[in-house]
Amino acid sequence: MGTRRLNRIGLLVLGGLGGVLASLAINAVAQRGEPLPLRELQQFANVYSAIKSSYVEPLADEALINEAIKGLFNELDPHSAYLDAEAFKDMESMTQGGFGGLGIEIGHENGYPTVISPIEDTPAAKAGILAGDVIVGIDGKATKDMPLNEAVKLMRGQPNTSIMLEIQRGDQKPFEITIVRDHIKVQSIRGKRLDDDLLYVRIAQFQERTAADLIRQLQTLSEGERPRGLVLDLRNDPGGLLDSAIGVSSAFLNSGDLVVSTKGRVPSANREYYVKPLAQVVSSNERQTLAQLDWLKDIPTVVLINAGSASASEIVAGALQDHGRATVMGTRSFGKGSVQSVLPLSAESGIKLTTALYYTPSGKSIQVTGVEPDIYVDDTANGNLFRIPREADLQRHLNNEVVADESVLGADETYVQDPKMFEFGGEDDFQLMQAINHLEGRSVKRNDPTLVEANVDGTEAEKKSPVTTTNTQKVQRFRITPEGVQPAQ
Repeated sequence: MGTRRLNRIGLLVLGGLGGVLASLAINAVAQRGEPLPLRELQQFANVYSAIKSSYVEPLADEALINEAIKGLFNELDPHSAYLDAEAFKDMESMTQGGFGGLGIEIGHENGYPTVISPIEDTPAAKAGILAGDVIVGIDGKATKDMPLNEAVKLMRGQPNTSIMLEIQRGDQKPFEITIVRDHIKVQSIRGKRLDDDLLYVRIAQFQERTAADLIRQLQTLSEGERPRGLVLDLRNDPGGLLDSAIGVSSAFLNSGDLVVSTKGRVPSANREYYVKPLAQVVSSNERQTLAQLDWLKDIPTVVLINAGSASASEIVAGALQDHGRATVMGTRSFGKGSVQSVLPLSAESGIKLTTALYYTPSGKSIQVTGVEPDIYVDDTANGNLFRIPREADLQRHLNNEVVADESVLGADETYVQDPKMFEFGGEDDFQLMQAINHLEGRSVKRNDPTLVEANVDGTEAEKKSPVTTTNTQKVQRFRITPEGVQPAQ
């Protein structure tokens, strides 16, 4: 893999699955103080030799070595992984906003790949895949205890090829969905002008051009005039490029403000990232528009987050919250606060290794805890919809030393019994309504208590801690299309 290609994926945030990929100088020099365990390595060589020479079937050296490398990660945190040639290539495609597959972000819960969020307007979303769905089978192959990378590899593929997923949704009987793969090109920025000179902008994923696209979108929506307020929607945004998160934060913060810092064992893992000039974010042709957007530094702003907001989303939300630049509204975010380094092993393979934690400007680690909203607002007036695993639910996740009892996280969250999906930014978007209320100086509701009670026939609303995918009621499925959200047939 060339140097240019590596640089493009060197600073990446993989959301609920991956975290920040920082190009840290980790090499043999950093390990000089820890000599190699020669006796144990000799034992490994003996085992390798015995398998190679005596196993009942012949095994290729490459296959044996690859499996041995994968085994080293079995007891590490869920974001450390071996990247074979295909995984390395997929990572590069994702950072540029396009890849072949289904269009879902997945994590690992209770030994199964679990949907963190379907990506808008992709085959998975159109087929009715929902956040929280557990994938128990892929093309007839059981996924119990299947490594996450292997599950991803099975679901990726050439456009126009089909795949069958067996889905467990709450307590329902598992059912099968056949999906036709497509080239997934994620549109990073969407937006619209609201009533009363308010703007709404949604970031679906942090890609190479996200910060520049944000500037262009805001210029188009504002029509050269200063709006009265802005809603920045980061809900279900799984992350992306760290540099993009810094660029987006820089649009709202002042020069010299700290955006995020990282701390780890290796000295080069300890870094601080500050606001950078927007002229470095946009192209030379777009710089003339920056003077017309000086209102970005002080316009009243609400940032919307939810359980699907991870990594780069949490960096932006945490930075704007800590600097008092925006009001963060919604539900607690995913809690992905660890840093990964991509270390090449060859021209086409490498490892993704957790090397540090990242911290918000005030010095808080959001690992496990996530970003806590300034104002809690449920997903809907009826309560929360998205029963998806957060970082705290992933196997072998890293702990946050300031959290004594993880079971208290989300203990007061109320979930609807019969969730119905809505369109982010649509007319039935309850959280957006409350963001507008806040910008207009009106009161903000967490939910509608009468509707919450109605969910369970007048009894107390259901509460879960911290996150569960259990749902005993039938779930209505919807398709997200360019025309809006439509009931799935």
